[in-house]
Amino acid sequence: MYWRIARGALISAEWLWTAALFAAVYVASRAHGGVAGAFASVDYAAASFLCHQRPERSFHLWGAQLPVCARCAGLYVGAAIAALFPIRARLRRAGLWLFVAVAPAVVTLIYEWTTGVTPSNWIRAATGAIAGVAVMIVLLGELRDE
Repeated sequence: MYWRIARGALISAEWLWTAALFAAVYVASRAHGGVAGAFASVDYAAASFLCHQRPERSFHLWGAQLPVCARCAGLYVGAAIAALFPIRARLRRAGLWLFVAVAPAVVTLIYEWTTGVTPSNWIRAATGAIAGVAVMIVLLGELRDE
């Protein structure tokens, strides 16, 4: 029974965080104070512990920068989408799954370091989404009834 509570908490936390990222950018583009402005400030501050938040590597919506970079945004959106699907079986070789899922992000990072050319934000978001889906699948697979 505890696995259902843990699973629900994980899914809820993922969806709340992802929604908060998009809500914060919306609020930041419109409010400049009050409770709404404080919410956006807290969300951007919390995201700064997780992401570099470089403007050139971030999506901009409604004229404001998302609280996380494109790769992190892809990671969170991918994990949120994967959380929608009821995955119950434990994966064999979860480490290999995660290694393969993170490989595209590593390839873009190596490409950037060796050529000095930054891949587009959409490519960075896609590589993050692949990793996010894999991480959520592995986590949800581990949180199942024994």
